[in-house]
Amino acid sequence: MSFYTFARTIVKQVLTPLYRIEVSGVEHIPKEGAVIICANHISNLDPPIVGITCPRPVHFMAKEELFRTPVVKQLVSRLRAFPVRRGMGDREALRTGLALLKEKKVLGLFPEGTRSKDGKLKKGLAGAGFFALRSEAVVVPCAIIGPYRVGKKLKVVYGAPIDFTSWRERRASADEVTAVIMEHIQQLLNEHQ
Repeated sequence: MSFYTFARTIVKQVLTPLYRIEVSGVEHIPKEGAVIICANHISNLDPPIVGITCPRPVHFMAKEELFRTPVVKQLVSRLRAFPVRRGMGDREALRTGLALLKEKKVLGLFPEGTRSKDGKLKKGLAGAGFFALRSEAVVVPCAIIGPYRVGKKLKVVYGAPIDFTSWRERRASADEVTAVIMEHIQQLLNEHQ
């Protein structure tokens, strides 16, 4: 058993009853091939929540500060995270993300870039659109519907995959594609809140 699988099992056993996690739409996540999961961002617990509800291992970008301490660096790396410098175009992080998608893995993104303090969906950053356009991945929108309160129900809803093949062919901009992704996330939030 890999460390990721072990950690996922433990975290799932702790968080699922704690937040009464209810998951739907898992059937929308392709069993193979490159996938980008794009979710709204309301808590620091969002990455583990996506990690335990997605049936496939998920690779996340994590703020580079986490990789400065050797022990923490080793831990987050074993949890399949890779560093990103926030607030600037981090070419190395973009290359790593594209390489993972080329290997037909799952990349987890929070297009807003930072947590929403009021729970409302913010404008997405172009990074999500960049990955969707520069890879052959399908994008699966995901809505995390809080609150993160012990004993209260937390919903995780995965939507139908978005195929951006025609957008790639007509050379759409990353901003355009990110806007479409955000619309899909908002639609899930509207339908399930």
